[in-house]
Parts: sequence; C-alpha cells; structure tokens
Amino acid sequence: MPPTTPGSTPVPSARPGRTPRDRPAAAPASPVRAVRRWWETLRAPAYAGMPAYAGAGLALRSGAGARDVARPNPPRGGAGASPGGGRSGPTGPRRLFEQARRAWDRPLTAYYLILGSSLLITVLGLVMVYSASMIQALEYSLPAAYFFRKQFLAATIGAVLLLLASRMPVRLHRALSYPLLMGAVFLMVLVQVPGIGHSVNGNQNWLYLGGPFQLQPSEFGKLALILWGADLLARKQDKRLLTQWKHLLVPLVPVAFLLLGLIMLGGDMGTAIILAAILFGLLWLAGAPTRLFAGVLGVAVAVGLLLIRTSENRMSRLECIGATDLGPQGECWQAVHGIYALASGGWFGSGLGASVEKWGQLPEPHTDFIFAVAGEELGLAGTLSVLALFAALGYAGIRVAGRTEDPFVRYAAGGVTTWVTAQAVVNIGAVLGLLPIAGVPLPLFSYGGSALLPTMFAVGLLIAFARQDPAAKAALAARRPGVRWKSMRRREKKRPSGER
Repeated sequence: MPPTTPGSTPVPSARPGRTPRDRPAAAPASPVRAVRRWWETLRAPAYAGMPAYAGAGLALRSGAGARDVARPNPPRGGAGASPGGGRSGPTGPRRLFEQARRAWDRPLTAYYLILGSSLLITVLGLVMVYSASMIQALEYSLPAAYFFRKQFLAATIGAVLLLLASRMPVRLHRALSYPLLMGAVFLMVLVQVPGIGHSVNGNQNWLYLGGPFQLQPSEFGKLALILWGADLLARKQDKRLLTQWKHLLVPLVPVAFLLLGLIMLGGDMGTAIILAAILFGLLWLAGAPTRLFAGVLGVAVAVGLLLIRTSENRMSRLECIGATDLGPQGECWQAVHGIYALASGGWFGSGLGASVEKWGQLPEPHTDFIFAVAGEELGLAGTLSVLALFAALGYAGIRVAGRTEDPFVRYAAGGVTTWVTAQAVVNIGAVLGLLPIAGVPLPLFSYGGSALLPTMFAVGLLIAFARQDPAAKAALAARRPGVRWKSMRRREKKRPSGER
C-alpha cells in the first residue's frame, strides 16, 4: 500500500508495486520523438478496427502526453513481421498501385470519367474549331470567328440537352424512343424530296432551316436507333423472347435497314457505317448467337462491297489507304496532306494557330480532318491526349453497361459507347491513312451542330445511367450542397431550399 499524508487520498500507481514517487520523471517532449512516434503509429495501427492515420491523429492531438497513449507492442518476429518491428504491408510502387486501384473502383469513377472526358473533348474541340476554321472563313469573305460562333452556339444548346438528359429518369428516356424514331424517319424521308433536301459535297442529307442553319437528320437517326432498339430488346428480354432468333432480329434489323436505306439514298456511306456498327453492337449485347451474328455481318459486308464497287468515288477513297503520293489526278490529295500535317507537328506541335496545312492545302480542316490540324499544332502530345480522352469515355461507357442490372440501361449505354468509339475510330483511322475516308466527324470535336447536339444528349444519357447505380446514388447523396465545410474539423448543415 503506498504511503499517504494526512488529508490526502491514495493515488493509484501506474504499475503494481510502484508509486508515482518511484516512477521516473517524464522526459520533456521533443519534435523528433513526436515525429518518430507518429511514423511508428502509421506503420503499426494502434487501435483495432481503425486505420493507421486515425491512431496517429489521436496520438498527435494529445500533445505532450502522446507518449502515454497505450498501444500494443508491435510483433517482434514471426510471420508478418517486418524488420522495422511494424506490420508488413505494400510499400513503394505496390502501395501506389493499390491506392490507384481503390480509387479506380470507387462508385463515382464512371460518372466523373464521362463528365470530365466529354467536357474536355468539347472544350478542346471548340479551341481547335476556331484555329482550323479561320482561314476557311476568310476565304468565304466571312468573319474569322464565323464557324467558331456557330459551334459555340451549338455547344451551348448541347450543354442544355446534356443536362436535361442527365436529369431525366430512365422511364422518360424509354418513352421518348418511339417519338424520336418516328421524327427521325420523317425528316430523313423529307431529305429525299426534291426542292426540300439539299446536297453538300455530293451527299443529299441536309435540310436548310433558314439563314446559316441547316440540319442533318441522319445524325439524330443514330440516337433514335439506340433508344428504340434498347427499349425493344429490354421488353423482349423481360418476356424471355430473345432466345428465339426471330424475336432477336425482328423488328430491330428491318428498322435498321430502313434507316440505312434512307441514308444510302443520299449517298452518305460514312454515316451508314456508323449506323451498322450500332446495330451490331446492340445484337452483340443482346447475346446473338455467333452464326446469326456472322450471317448479319456477312450480308452487311457484301452490300457494302457492292456499293463501293459501283461508285468510282468510293473506289478512289479505298485506293488511298496508306497513300504517300497525291495520285495522277490528285485523288489522294486530302489523305496525303493529312499525313503531312501530322508529320510536321513533331512532339509538341507548332503552336495554336500556326498550322500550315489549313491555308488551303488540307480540305475540310475544321470538320473531317480537324484531328490532322490538332496533330500539326499540338503535336504527338496533343493527339495522344485526345486519344486518351476518348479511351476514358469508352471505358466509362463499358463500365456503366457492364455493372447495371437494368437491361435498357445496358443496351442504351452499350449502344452509345459503340457509336462514339466507332465514329472516333473511323475518323482518326482515315486521318492516319489506315482506313478509307468516310466523311464522318470526330465526335464532340469536329465542327457541326447536327453532329454535336445528339452526341451531347447521348453523353447525358451515359451520365444519367452512371447516376442510377445504387452505390453512386449513395455517394452523390453524401455530397449534396446542403452540407458545407466550415473548417477542417467542423461541418455546418444548411437548411434545404424547400424546408421551412
């Protein structure tokens, strides 16, 4: 029993058999020892069920008494022990890889990838449209920013459509599929009426709306086919009818062939290729048997070859794949000068606005071959950045389609991803000389409001589908603007706008 003085109470000792008087005085705290204990706490978590940084925070917040915080002794040997006495764990590159993997597997990864990549592609596209179209506008005696202003107006309207599509519920997307399909078919028929439809570069697929505005209905036909086909396949899957080939093909394939026929009447084979890719993407997502899939693909390839053989212009485009010579009559002029633009860009390009090929040498520098101008002005670094953004957008779309349990969301997300990636591959492949020039714009990047508006609406669909994931819903609900940080250690909850 420790001795006591009159009027005092016994003081419990820190250890049995020792009194506070016998205990040696604590050494004064030093910054070196505090940092060392913090590092040891990080390596060996001191509290069960809590991460290492939590124990370190408790120890550091205790100030000078941090060394008195009781924690279990680290293992001195045996399995799992490290030479430093702490718990073994991933270190160095492996630790960075684990952190990156955990961040990549978060519920909102697809949401932020779709939103961020599409926004960056659109903004960079606006910059390149302004740079690539200045000389073209001056040649037409127009203001230098003429095409940029039109593209900026289309991007503003597209941003509104993207926001609406991202906030609309799935049932409303499904309800819009049939009216959108009927409207697209009506406009595509209207294009073929003499005196109403107009031809641009040999393709009759435009409607003039008055003034400088015109519309290409076939671009909206892509979006209509995706929404309508996704709704059709989802309803048939709910009734377990997709195991029968006639329900898998009818009426999806006949309606797709109707759209393809209307497009080919105008001579636009590039858009027809993208529409065929969307059809095959939907069939693949629906689980079409290999023989059936190969049969439909074989028919499409045979029809495509027939259309190419019967057109001298298409045959000349096919012969310009990988060409390095302009040809006897200059039929490979555009393809060769696209390669010249990419080759002269070097690693980091000649700078914004400093392209040489856009000065009348490269046809369509702000539409079909804007990627070549980007390569000349931004170099290999710029083109690889654009490719990385499209790859991120494609990966996010595949992730949304693969993780959902709603069949409509799976088919629609897969269709939109097929559309954007296939069109990007066809456009970039033509600029690189690996594919024939198809005359399709680079999604979200090239000039053209008719292509930009439905594409941004489709991106809004992907954002809406990414938000439908239960884990993403919970993560977004935890980040509502009703909760605002006032300091690093204190939160203040705002009153919701509708609460009184």
